[in-house]
Amino acid sequence: NFSGRPPSVIMLVGLQGSGKTTATAKLAHYLRNQGRHPMMVAADVYRPAAIDQLEKLGQQAGIEVYADRGAAPEDIVGAGIRRAEKEGLDTVIVDTAGRLHIDQEMMQELVRIKKRFPPHETLLVVDAMTGQDAVNVAQAFDSEVGFDGIILTKLDGDARGGAALSIKSVTGKPVKFASVGEKIGDLEPFYPDRMASRILGMGDMLTLIEKAQAAYDEEKARELEKKLRRQEFTLEDFLEQMNQLKKMGPLEQILGMIPGLSSSKLKGLQVDEGQIKKIEAIIRSMTPEERRKPQIIGASRKQRIARGSGTSTQDVNRLLQQFQQMQKMIKQFGKMSPRRLGQMFPFQL
Repeated sequence: NFSGRPPSVIMLVGLQGSGKTTATAKLAHYLRNQGRHPMMVAADVYRPAAIDQLEKLGQQAGIEVYADRGAAPEDIVGAGIRRAEKEGLDTVIVDTAGRLHIDQEMMQELVRIKKRFPPHETLLVVDAMTGQDAVNVAQAFDSEVGFDGIILTKLDGDARGGAALSIKSVTGKPVKFASVGEKIGDLEPFYPDRMASRILGMGDMLTLIEKAQAAYDEEKARELEKKLRRQEFTLEDFLEQMNQLKKMGPLEQILGMIPGLSSSKLKGLQVDEGQIKKIEAIIRSMTPEERRKPQIIGASRKQRIARGSGTSTQDVNRLLQQFQQMQKMIKQFGKMSPRRLGQMFPFQL
């Protein structure tokens, strides 16, 4: 809910440990990707670690953070808004102080900030793992401070998202965003129908498609298609595809969006992200020529690659064997007629 006259002020409130500071950075990152120019304001003066954390996240994301460790929270918010106006930034996201439990001092401070600098949007950050407690927290904040919407955090864990349904029912306030991972890009708009699908173990294909569209470059995809048709897929291309896949998020999260692969079914599956890092290290330790022509990699080259990547020659051999098998499959697909491919994959994309 943005103001016609910038900067729009978004205030994040919630208990300590709910993921509020991280949610502040994730929201700023999300809005910047939507074309906004945000600034974050560190107004949690009671927990110096929160200011340090926000500044670190701001550096990682390339987003400015306004902080003043010696001022009162209300004064920090006012100074942050003035700084944003001066620098031509259109959005200010305020990370307010949290407490381990709800108390009147905390609530009154939030009320004072809202009174002096009325935000255009107040978002309550709630930990999805807390279950019924999340509903009680939402009720208390709604009656004492008031808020417009909810950011549900830690939905990448075992939480099934039922708290979202309860909070909406009790407060009437919508869940606007869901935090689904630890990375700064792991914040997505909340869609009730998609969450219902995940809760029922039916996957979330729409979000999966959106993540793929955001991660993949259309021009590069066309170039890859041509290489596959010409059977020219190299280890450089393989590395590029791995990097594109990483942009979509953790593998376990991506697999969980596929219908039929609910979180309960994935519990027995060991999704080893470290294995991907190992493969990446091996390929990066190769010369450009070795990546294009892996057949030239002999025993001495394998030893050099293993030393450079911190792996063993067995790891290098395993990767080269797997890549060789992949190339054979690509050649088989390249020789098949469209009709034969259609028989192998009897569905329309």
